[in-house]
Amino acid sequence: MSSLLLTEDETMLRDAARGFLDEASPVSALRANRDAGRPHDPGLWREMAQMGWTGVLVPEAQGGSDMGHRAAGILSGEMGQTLAAAPFISTAVIAATALRQAAGDRLADIAGGAVTYALAVDEGPKHAPARSTMKAERAGNGFRLSGRKCFVADGGSADRLLVLARTAGTPGEDAGLTLFDIDAARAGLERHRRDTVDSRDHADIDFDGVQATGEDVVGEVDGGLSALARALDAGRAALSAELAGLSAGAFAMTTGYLKERKQFGRTIGSFQALQHRAAHLWSEIEVTASAIANAGRVLDEAPDAAELAVSVAKARATATAKLAVSEGVQMHGGIGMTDEFDMGFFMKRARVGAEWLGDYGFHAARVAAARGF
Repeated sequence: MSSLLLTEDETMLRDAARGFLDEASPVSALRANRDAGRPHDPGLWREMAQMGWTGVLVPEAQGGSDMGHRAAGILSGEMGQTLAAAPFISTAVIAATALRQAAGDRLADIAGGAVTYALAVDEGPKHAPARSTMKAERAGNGFRLSGRKCFVADGGSADRLLVLARTAGTPGEDAGLTLFDIDAARAGLERHRRDTVDSRDHADIDFDGVQATGEDVVGEVDGGLSALARALDAGRAALSAELAGLSAGAFAMTTGYLKERKQFGRTIGSFQALQHRAAHLWSEIEVTASAIANAGRVLDEAPDAAELAVSVAKARATATAKLAVSEGVQMHGGIGMTDEFDMGFFMKRARVGAEWLGDYGFHAARVAAARGF
């Protein structure tokens, strides 16, 4: 196994990202976006592109920095600490990974921050790519897409969509699905904003005979799930890192409060019961961080064997984030659930992040299957 410790370059990347986000996108920026009805700050996205973040998984030949999945996880983790809202996972991680294998000419736009993507896969409240029923019927030399995709993260603002549709087979089968790269402004495509508790950009998207050509196909016809598999795992690993960063952010806020809040003439952090709970939470965050580091390393070194490591990371990150925000709200007492206090934002993002790209049960089942249970 590779070392789970940060290399010198990774430490520099983390420190630079932390300094930038603390200044440019503190938690108050999420509140400002929400109050303005804005999915994310385009200026922040441009700055991320200028720093090379949008090209973290794009080859240097296409203008990227090609730093790898471990680096993408470090950036995503730092975004989680300040709840920075940006289409980073959808665009710089999922789309870049999917198109890297099949459509390199569009990678330069991702690296330069000129285009954003959303992944339109699920059709119900739970993550289940193989259950896709959206039809992609052959029409002349191309296809006509009809159906609805739900809970599309960054779907309300993305310039392009990666869409999984069925060209053969029946729902539940891995084969018979095809991945399309579609312009979000194409005729017949209608987006409906979906308000979610984390104040991020989510949408349901209707496709009414949307035209697609052979050039829009990513990978092979009927082999879309294979083309998407590595990108899905890359996104899951990055989301795990965001949830771990979120957990660390909630923990820091909580322990800061324990050191300030006084009862009976003492700081509440001096009470042993709260110290034990804080120590338990810190331990869970550290173990989860190791699982996420391992997932990033495996994706970089042996991506075809990354499924187990990624699902361990996502399941652990989901459980740890739930613990971190629950403890945060409880230890903050009555103010923990108020809108005026930021802890609620961490809880809401943890809840949505728990579901996106597979909940705890989805990934626990993958771990069990990989272990032969």
